[in-house]
Amino acid sequence: MFKNHPKGLIAASLSNMGERFGFYIMMAVLTLFISAKFGLDEKTTGYIYSVFYASIYVLALIGGLIADKTKNYKGTILAGILVMTLGYLIIAIPTPTPVPNQALYLSLTCLGLLVIAFGNGLFKGNLQALLGQMYDADKKRYDRFRDSGYLIFYLFINVGAIVAPLIAVGLRNWWLGVHHFDYNAKLPELCHAYLDKGAGMDPTKLANLHVYAEGATLNGEVGNLTTFCNEYLNVFNHGFQYAFMAAIGAMCISLVIYLFNKKIFPNPANAQEEAVAKMSAAEVKISADEIRRRIWALFAVFGVVIFFWFSFHQNGYSLTYFARDYINLEAIDINLGFTRLKGAELFQSVNPFFVVFLIPFVMLMFKRMRKKGTEPSTPKKITIGMGIATIGYLFLLVCSMALPDKSALEGMSSGTLETMRLSPMVMVVMYLILTVAELFISPLGLSFVSKVAPPHLQGLMQGCWLAATAVGNLLLFIGGILYVNVPLWSCWLVFVAACGISMIAMFSMVRWLEKVAKV
Repeated sequence: MFKNHPKGLIAASLSNMGERFGFYIMMAVLTLFISAKFGLDEKTTGYIYSVFYASIYVLALIGGLIADKTKNYKGTILAGILVMTLGYLIIAIPTPTPVPNQALYLSLTCLGLLVIAFGNGLFKGNLQALLGQMYDADKKRYDRFRDSGYLIFYLFINVGAIVAPLIAVGLRNWWLGVHHFDYNAKLPELCHAYLDKGAGMDPTKLANLHVYAEGATLNGEVGNLTTFCNEYLNVFNHGFQYAFMAAIGAMCISLVIYLFNKKIFPNPANAQEEAVAKMSAAEVKISADEIRRRIWALFAVFGVVIFFWFSFHQNGYSLTYFARDYINLEAIDINLGFTRLKGAELFQSVNPFFVVFLIPFVMLMFKRMRKKGTEPSTPKKITIGMGIATIGYLFLLVCSMALPDKSALEGMSSGTLETMRLSPMVMVVMYLILTVAELFISPLGLSFVSKVAPPHLQGLMQGCWLAATAVGNLLLFIGGILYVNVPLWSCWLVFVAACGISMIAMFSMVRWLEKVAKV
């Protein structure tokens, strides 16, 4: 699998794997942590989630500019690892729940997220640009293997992402078990409601709280309900923050790998200077026209993928809430003795598992098609991916047709809620479809950018790809608004439309993009 690829691919992939492991520990639990820690509803949590996720990619544009300006790609990447580690430290320090001062502690959490986002901006796009330079160093030898190289890079990312949610859930549930509690996804919201309204809360919710509290208490009956709510929330959220500590450990591993292999990585700045030095005046003039064509082509693709990321990154937001509210989580209760793997966050491991499982098959498929001369171009692959994403949300739409709206759940008894839950296989199939779409879009989009971007703008264009992702992520909050305010099927219909229209737009540009990529 690694044959015919440049030296440094594995080292760069391993460096990224450690960082992504830490990142996906946090992303697996972020929305549920914010809701459980501060008692925020889905819409308010969505605003924080959207801004954070968008900031990661917007700041990647800044990181690309810094690297291009300083010509110090390796140093910028190193700084990114260190800054991210500091951000995880800020949110990993255990604090009491319910928080004594919500404004202060929520601001502290948001500060930690902002520091993580800035560090990620310094790291992510520039490492991708460095990887592209490995293939640019000898285009005759490596260029036709570029798509496969980015798929390998993507595979390593997702090896870490498979384990990360399991670690996060395992640590949280282990900490609950140490304090003689069991995990129940519905308790944090009910506990906050009770502490806010007391016995004056909705009678159905109060009855459900009693049932769930008795079920989650492992050392006897529940005495004082106020005491139980305070203790459960505190232990529940401390478990999350210990999971963030595991992210710090992953960042340290990434740092060691990067430092050990730093010397073998190419320096994009040197390659750019050499390329410019070899150009004649006529070539410079021609290149100016060509640069404009390439930039226009890249921005056309950036515009299309906005809608994919708006849909795909619902996996950590509305799709996670959907799993919490409508999926039978008891069916995936895995007892490991010292901890139990149970919770909506576990589905975050499904997508990276399928990535790792499917990439060898996708690479083999493209290899065979390449030999026969039938391999689709990268723009065609992205178009196919948008179509597959459309099918994924259409599947979820059909599964949701008979389900009650989110607003109707509040008036249901615990018994009724349990009887209407769907099989976990619904989420597994959904993530399988989205994963196939992702493999046709994300790593191949990175490959397209590295192939088409002008040499002296590699970092900036990779940053622009991530900035386009940021725009899609900034719209993520819309998923939460739809989830709580409209029928479920119509919520997913919006994503069907977003992916379907993007597929049509991409298809209309395929021939033009293919011409630009061949130059």
